[in-house]
Amino acid sequence: MTSTYLYGGHVCANGIRQHYLRFGGGDTEHGERDAVIIIPGITSPAVTWGFVAEQFGRKFDTYVLDVRGRGLSSSGEGLDYSLDAQAGDVVALANALGLKRYALVGHSMGGRIAVRAARANPEGLDRLVIVDPPVSGPGRRAYPAKLPWYVDSIRQAAQGMSAQDMRAFCPTWTEEQLQLRAQWLHTCFEPAIVRSFEDFGRDDIHSDLPHIGHPMLLMTAERGDVVRDEDVDEWTSLASQTLHVRVPNAGHMIPWDNEPGFYAAFGDFLGRSLV
Repeated sequence: MTSTYLYGGHVCANGIRQHYLRFGGGDTEHGERDAVIIIPGITSPAVTWGFVAEQFGRKFDTYVLDVRGRGLSSSGEGLDYSLDAQAGDVVALANALGLKRYALVGHSMGGRIAVRAARANPEGLDRLVIVDPPVSGPGRRAYPAKLPWYVDSIRQAAQGMSAQDMRAFCPTWTEEQLQLRAQWLHTCFEPAIVRSFEDFGRDDIHSDLPHIGHPMLLMTAERGDVVRDEDVDEWTSLASQTLHVRVPNAGHMIPWDNEPGFYAAFGDFLGRSLV
């Protein structure tokens, strides 16, 4: 099957270099496609979501973002790695790309970024898909993952890591998935990851939800204990427009565990089916 990958690009937006990968394109024989910005999780450079973006690119003008401190976007000492800065990046990226109508699809940390970005009601944002977001925050249950899992793997990747080495951290992944993560994990700047992880317990995204009027799909994993039934109830009570779907046979990394189920869970929420 022909790849939908077009190119990787950079823009200067929100005061930093932002790198993205583009799939699908906007122009078709039937007119313009809607745009989708995919925001990956805490240690997932854009390239690791390429297999998902390939599928999205068949139906949408798709952009996968390297969140600051990851991949080929600006990184290093002196940057602000707060949730507010990350959310500002997404809005600024959409503006810099000239997107007049777009959806945000955020996984894990990326879902929290999408929520914070949507609170500002940016022009052009049409709808949100929040995929298995950490629902931790002040006074709330801690995110079930542990910081050393991230830090230890990043430090090992910085020294040079094979796919087999990575298997100790991601035992259920395919060889191809392990190889890609081993290749790119070193681009995750450790202080940025630590800040984002610690902010899972400090930032209150629940306070953002009543201020969001956009249609929203909350997609959660059947396994992994990140979002429980009572968390879904609270979320939908704060943002009553939210639709919810659980993906069976999947942990937190939903498209890695059940890729067909991940695409099916979108239904026609984005305006076109992914399957």
